[in-house]
Amino acid sequence: MIALVQRVASCAVLCSGKTTSSINQGILALIGIESNDTIEDIKYITHKLIKLRIFNDSNAKMNLSVNDIDGEIMLVSQFTLCGDTRKGNRPSYINAMDVQSAETIYNDLLNYISKHYKNIKSGIFQADMDIQLTNDGPVTLFIRSKN
Repeated sequence: MIALVQRVASCAVLCSGKTTSSINQGILALIGIESNDTIEDIKYITHKLIKLRIFNDSNAKMNLSVNDIDGEIMLVSQFTLCGDTRKGNRPSYINAMDVQSAETIYNDLLNYISKHYKNIKSGIFQADMDIQLTNDGPVTLFIRSKN
């Protein structure tokens, strides 16, 4: 599983021009689900998102987690994170999980993380979404549940 994590001051997900979900200060996590992802990957990503210390403390040091600041987490599925661009100019998505299985894993991620953190919002799986965000910092990190 892949998570592209952005520290945000705010974030909104729009479908057909209408806001379907939004958060204030917290994390936007774009999630790529690979063909061999399991509950262990869900647990790893959940722990990282909740505990990742990317928010400033009173000394302007990144020592606080989203949990510490009572921030929000927006999860958005994005299969293009699984794209392999090493050969040619057209990405290969051979490593991405098939749509039906990926939707199940994504919903399992939402259910699991919601049991461990209360401030969770989500995009709409497989929808054509516009994401509006104010990247805070900017702070952007790439997390993989596997090497």
